[in-house]
Amino acid sequence: MTLDDLARTIQIRASADPEASWTAKLLAKGPEKCAEKFGEEAVEAIIEAVKGDRARLTSEAADVLFHLLVMLQSRDVALDDVMAELSRRQGTSGLSEKASRSKD
Repeated sequence: MTLDDLARTIQIRASADPEASWTAKLLAKGPEKCAEKFGEEAVEAIIEAVKGDRARLTSEAADVLFHLLVMLQSRDVALDDVMAELSRRQGTSGLSEKASRSKD
């Protein structure tokens, strides 16, 4: 399964019955709840990275990617838009790109 496949599945399940789909249930709670869940999963991944548990980190990273896509769906941001932004940044120094976004 690719991230594109997963994003499509999430998009389809967004209109499913919230009683029959975890994705639909989470999306029905709104973007704030989707963001909160993404944050929880990110923290869990950080904890496993610090612990050095490769298997648990792999599992938590999958949760992070899933919940990132759900959060994007909750705000109608397409994965293609994120990928286009990454393509735009390709070949640019990370330090230069970050400086271009600086408000200072």
